[in-house]
Amino acid sequence: MPVVSITLLPGYDPSTQHRMVNRVANAVRSVIATPEAGTTVFVNEVSTYRRDGKVFSEGRAAHPVASEVVQSFLQAMQNRDLEAAQSFLHPDFRMCFPGGVRMHALQELTTWAQQRYTRIAKQYDQFEESWQGDVTVVFCHGTLMGTWLNGQAFEGIRFMDRMVVQDGLITQQDVWNDLAEHRTA
Repeated sequence: MPVVSITLLPGYDPSTQHRMVNRVANAVRSVIATPEAGTTVFVNEVSTYRRDGKVFSEGRAAHPVASEVVQSFLQAMQNRDLEAAQSFLHPDFRMCFPGGVRMHALQELTTWAQQRYTRIAKQYDQFEESWQGDVTVVFCHGTLMGTWLNGQAFEGIRFMDRMVVQDGLITQQDVWNDLAEHRTA
């Protein structure tokens, strides 16, 4: 039965602490075969500490929830609010869409998409996060709906997005979907 203690400087809000203990518990359970009820994680706060000859009395800023960053970006894109969408992107952002199409700017994406459909929207089934060092990888999947160039509606087309989030900004987007299979039909 693992018991994990986290020591933090003061200033982290309860939602950040809640997120931290849940993620640590999940990490422990991914390594040790223990039931949810057998895993305990708690937070201790200290007022100050010293390291490398320096005294610290408050912690660093918490990262935003990566899946919420991705959801906000995708909603801005769906609303065609490119300025808002751009605010979620790292300056070195890059994306890859079906067919291996690589782009770096949202305007490139909208120009590319105009040759495929007139309108598109996503219905999300799930968002999942994977933590890898300094980045969080967010996967989301669901179905696409919209209108083809000929005016015919489509729906129920599978998609999956993989986004890399670092320091609250999206650095990479990879997109897979079945649009091409349905477009030719």
